[in-house]
Amino acid sequence: MTKKLHEPLLVVEDSNEDFRMLQRLMRRMSVQNPIHRCTNGDEVLEFLYRLGNDGYTKGEDPPNPKVALRPSVILLDLNLPGIDGRDILDRLKQDKSFKGIPIVVFTTSSNPKDIELCYQKGANGYLVKPMDAQELKKTIQAFVDYWLEANTPSVLD
Repeated sequence: MTKKLHEPLLVVEDSNEDFRMLQRLMRRMSVQNPIHRCTNGDEVLEFLYRLGNDGYTKGEDPPNPKVALRPSVILLDLNLPGIDGRDILDRLKQDKSFKGIPIVVFTTSSNPKDIELCYQKGANGYLVKPMDAQELKKTIQAFVDYWLEANTPSVLD
């Protein structure tokens, strides 16, 4: 189904139930992209910079982000334990190594202030998690159709 089968997707979601549902829906949609999960903001930074996996300790310069795994798109929940999604969005969009990665916010918040703040910080999309299973399926299908199939990413990153 997807043209970019080997490009990884990073899902930042602290709810096991929401993540399992997302995985199940994507499997049914024949998404074959590797899906990596982080459950909080600290894990996102560790994942992207490979902190702690190669002798790097906090206080040193981080390893080259180009060497760390680079997701083709990040699906980001806002309400996370520790460093929340708003701060992660801000940090990644200010880091020249990561600002080109599309970040799609996927959250229960439909608060106009959250939506506006995320777009101001550089979010590439904002999806509200529907509570209805059919609506959730439609939302995930739209995400897959656009971000994993139709979208042409920048090659200048």
